[in-house]
Amino acid sequence: MALRQSQSLKLLQKLSPQQIQLMKLLQLPTLALEEKIKEELELNPALEEEDNINNDEEELYSNEDIEDNGDEGDAEVEDFQEKEVEKIDDKVEMEDYMGDEEIDSYKYDVSNKGADDDSREFVVVEGPDFHSLLEQQLGLRDLNETEYTIGLYLIGCIDEDGYIRREIELIVDDLAFSYNITTDIPTIEKVLKVIQELDPAGVGARNLQECLLIQLERKLDKTKEVLLAIDVVKNMMEDFSRKHYEKITRRLNIDDEDLKDVINEITHLNPRPGSSGNAMTASEVVPDFTIAVVDGKPELSINSRNLPELKISKDYIEMLKEYSRQKDKSSKEASTFIKSKIENAQWFIEALQQRHQTMMVAMHSIMEYQEEYFITNNESKLKPMILKDIAEKVGMDISTISRVANSKYVQTPYGTFLLKTFFSESMSMDSGEEVSSREVKRILKDCVDNEDKRNH
Repeated sequence: MALRQSQSLKLLQKLSPQQIQLMKLLQLPTLALEEKIKEELELNPALEEEDNINNDEEELYSNEDIEDNGDEGDAEVEDFQEKEVEKIDDKVEMEDYMGDEEIDSYKYDVSNKGADDDSREFVVVEGPDFHSLLEQQLGLRDLNETEYTIGLYLIGCIDEDGYIRREIELIVDDLAFSYNITTDIPTIEKVLKVIQELDPAGVGARNLQECLLIQLERKLDKTKEVLLAIDVVKNMMEDFSRKHYEKITRRLNIDDEDLKDVINEITHLNPRPGSSGNAMTASEVVPDFTIAVVDGKPELSINSRNLPELKISKDYIEMLKEYSRQKDKSSKEASTFIKSKIENAQWFIEALQQRHQTMMVAMHSIMEYQEEYFITNNESKLKPMILKDIAEKVGMDISTISRVANSKYVQTPYGTFLLKTFFSESMSMDSGEEVSSREVKRILKDCVDNEDKRNH
């Protein structure tokens, strides 16, 4: 077979390390962001914290100008949003770095919490958080330095349910970008197996099937029911999830009593091992945003802890100048090393600033959208709102808005709420009016609570 050369034109879209870093920072809540900043300060000596930090400083935005200036006010707010959005690289598609499942959860999840329910702004921390517990366990494993770094990164990828939903191929790229670690899929999978041996059982799984299988295989007493359950989860998961029990009994040649034991074994497993870990060590809830009502108008402020004052080390800049003047090999290597640290520090500072701008623009739009609710605390004023509504309003990608809403809290005069609870689907009434599905659930709850319990 003869060798032939040919040319082809392909259009590829790749994310730069800075863009990947921004996406990771964007989804972090305030406390996790603080830990990330501390970690970055420890890893990069070219990055320093400013001495004159004013922790009480807050950045305020309100809708007052809109009401006072009419159309002119609308133009000012739109101009503000456009200017801020221009600073953000929102042209990058982020779907490849976020599954559809994560996006959909914010479209449809609603809150059944009523206005009179008790809302606590802070929860006392009794011990290390979920990820810290995993890191402590990882430190007891026999791993080399590279494997340990990979393990820490994998733990950082574990979501609130205890799953690693990011593709292994993408994690290989992340490690090359963020830690300059050249590795391969087998090495990642080897370290992932170590993560999956940590407690709680099932943590680090990539899907529900793997999560259940890990828990079953961890059982010391391999009874008949456990072995059958392993067979079902491994080879008949789709039939089990669709409740095709007759197929299962035929393939396993078991009776209905055995099937009940298998079902009981599987249903008593934990499909969300991350939640059990969080329940054991509750973490402090720090609101990322605050909405106050001043003179009948909502005002938005972002927690100043979201944007600490960081700077490039002057000592490192001077060192770079000094080594750049010298021509020997060791000086060139030192210059290259120092330059990379300074560039990484600059990227991190810029990513924090872009994160701050993105969050403010998105949250300001949410506050505008639900203005009547934030003023009155009347759930009937809560408009149907999905990610797409806010994404179109501010000109960003849906996945960007999803990352803003992910695990973020907003403090209001009526309590502190998860931001995603304000997203809900719409339902049409007979009159054609659209209401929030959250409002429908509240009405149904009121009907149930007010019914005569003596009538059955």
